[in-house]
Amino acid sequence: MRTYAGHSTAEASNKLFKTNLSKGQTGLSIAFDLPTQTGYDSDHILSEGEVGKVGVPISNMEDMLALFNGIPLDKMNTSMTINATAAWLLALYCATAEENNVELKTLQGTTQNDIIKEYLSRGTYIYPPKESIKLISDMIVFCYKNIPKWNPTNICSYHLQEAGATPVQEIAFSLSNAICILDAVKDSGEISENEFPNVVGRISFFVNAGIRFVEELCKMRAFTEMWDEICLKRYKVEDPKYRRFRYGVQVNSLGLTAQQPENNVARIIIEMLAVTLSKNARARAIQLPGWNEALGLPKPWDQQWSLRFQQILAYETDLLEYSDLFDGSPIIQEKVNQLKSEAYEEIDKIEGMGGTTVALENGYMKESLVSSLSQRSYDIETNKKEIIGVNCYKETEKSPLLVDESIQKVDEKTAKDKTNSLKKYKKNRNQKVVDESLKNLKKALENNENIMPISIQCASNGITTGEWANTLREVLGEYRPPTGTSVSANIDDKSTEGVREKVGLVNKKLGRPLKILVGKPGLDGHSNGAEQIAVRARDVGMEVIYHGIRLTPQEIVSTVEQENVDLVGLSILSGSHLSIVPRIMELLGEKGFDATPLIVGGIIPDEDHAILKNLGVKAIYTPKDYSLNEIMLDFAKIVEAAN
Repeated sequence: MRTYAGHSTAEASNKLFKTNLSKGQTGLSIAFDLPTQTGYDSDHILSEGEVGKVGVPISNMEDMLALFNGIPLDKMNTSMTINATAAWLLALYCATAEENNVELKTLQGTTQNDIIKEYLSRGTYIYPPKESIKLISDMIVFCYKNIPKWNPTNICSYHLQEAGATPVQEIAFSLSNAICILDAVKDSGEISENEFPNVVGRISFFVNAGIRFVEELCKMRAFTEMWDEICLKRYKVEDPKYRRFRYGVQVNSLGLTAQQPENNVARIIIEMLAVTLSKNARARAIQLPGWNEALGLPKPWDQQWSLRFQQILAYETDLLEYSDLFDGSPIIQEKVNQLKSEAYEEIDKIEGMGGTTVALENGYMKESLVSSLSQRSYDIETNKKEIIGVNCYKETEKSPLLVDESIQKVDEKTAKDKTNSLKKYKKNRNQKVVDESLKNLKKALENNENIMPISIQCASNGITTGEWANTLREVLGEYRPPTGTSVSANIDDKSTEGVREKVGLVNKKLGRPLKILVGKPGLDGHSNGAEQIAVRARDVGMEVIYHGIRLTPQEIVSTVEQENVDLVGLSILSGSHLSIVPRIMELLGEKGFDATPLIVGGIIPDEDHAILKNLGVKAIYTPKDYSLNEIMLDFAKIVEAAN
């Protein structure tokens, strides 16, 4: 039983971990901030406004020691949501264990370490696919030989569903991902044929549970059966225990609503049941979001409430006393068979292209997800998919739950203190040892050695997250995957035609297509909303410039200058809007583009709207604004008024 936690500083997160453990939490699930996830130190220009916002900042071993101060690592099961820098965070964890005289073989836990889904949905990738898969393979080999109780990679279908995946896509893409990784380990020659089944047995999964209860339950049964079949037929794993579909789950966050957020409690509990009622496909670990997560970072009480849902199910009900309740159900089996058949077809299609990395690089997988999410958005917009409190039953009594008071914020002073302490840390290190360590790291990479031993040495010798990641950038290079926004929504209805007419009138006045820039500043990689805006804007007749994620304010303003756009749209979901937007507005003014309208979308609390409007922001959109057509009409009217 876990809650996903971590924020502001290592010391504050340590206090939160101890509080959660005292309430009955049985493991830790750590959220890292975006600079840590994307391989930047807290003092990097891209880290501005992002430090400590969506998780805990870990820049070096001192931070890791503070994070786990007083927590016995040999008795703790620790899950780390980390991907591109997973090898580094595991190295810091190992170095911390050694500093505390804890043997590596006693460590238990999981590194998420699933880079394929980062290219497709979450956006914390750094290096090219082939090189990134090699890092994962290195970790799997190292953990098998040195940390046998550690799950070195956790294949995540969770984020695929958040990016719009249908159940079939969720199953097929994640199992194709697992095949890609296991094939890489096998091809490395580092694991003998006799030992390989043991390695297969350490692969774990992290899934999503949505609101369509029966379909989600059947999805998990299909997952379980298909993984067993793949392990047996493809990898010749004879022992059934090594073929188990071992998975943890977080229930769906995409379906949590900002409107009437108290309704999310019912959604969370129903979704939890989908992964617990069927014993043969039951989750091994569950973490639940806070009821108010669509609005911002939940506070400790909200996390406690989510933990209590799990405890009531486990300790008060009789669920765990019975065998599988759904065995023998013809309805369930029919749905499972359908999902398996369609998922196998999709896996075969990906294999036919040359495998997962090819289907990633040619844009097939990303475009499929963008298309599915476009359909979901359209179904909500047109009420084909009903969401209580959003597009139906919108009338409501005033809630006694105080939403604004339940959202936790990170003080900008805390982030500044962290940056200053890091600068002091760097200044006081033994620079000779640091330089030698980085030289050895680069040499190990160039010689194609396993990344883990040298990384643990670097951690002990005071290297920072940014220094480790930058050394890898120098040798391995960086990568930007396809955005998937070239797909067409293919929407033809009265509402959309009305928007096209309005856009057409504005285009006629301008003498050219209305041109918008969709920008993702900072390190926030959750690009689903930006992608849907780009797809719909292009579909109604606008010219769209979208360069993907992770742009500096300077890069965004430079694009405005080069392209002479009519509207700038910023997507910011990490809570850094009060840092990033003023900087972009300032730069626009310096370049003489202060008259270019700017709008902002993201997780933006109501009390921040006035601040942004006073800066000159023309419109603000949050998850409450679900109608893309209405947003498109706003864009057209804003540009018309500015010209």
